[in-house]
Amino acid sequence: MIQDTVAAWHKLLKTKDAAGLDDILADNVVFYSPVVHTPQEGKLITTLYLTAALHVFVNDSFKYLREVASGNNAVLEFTTVIDGITVNGVDMLTWNADGKITAFKVMVRPLKAINLTHRMMADMLEKMK
Repeated sequence: MIQDTVAAWHKLLKTKDAAGLDDILADNVVFYSPVVHTPQEGKLITTLYLTAALHVFVNDSFKYLREVASGNNAVLEFTTVIDGITVNGVDMLTWNADGKITAFKVMVRPLKAINLTHRMMADMLEKMK
């Protein structure tokens, strides 16, 4: 199951097909943003955040550096360059017995990358309204 869920996430990133989120997110998924204090609960809001992230983070420089998976959890370390700023972060995924993601946490560093992420995600979410 580890390979199935992580592979589905990788395929979605490669194709930038946000419609595919419906197939891999559980209805009760919780999204933890690096810049929003409260957890975002539910498939609709998580889809919104992850769709915006596809536009902000996933470019020609985006790549995963390493993956650590055990049981129903995976930590995927990534790097990307946005507006000349190198962003380093991790995606932390948890999924249920059906392989649907139930928790998605993103952590980002350094501080200037967090500030950039905050601004760009806010802009993208505003455009998506």
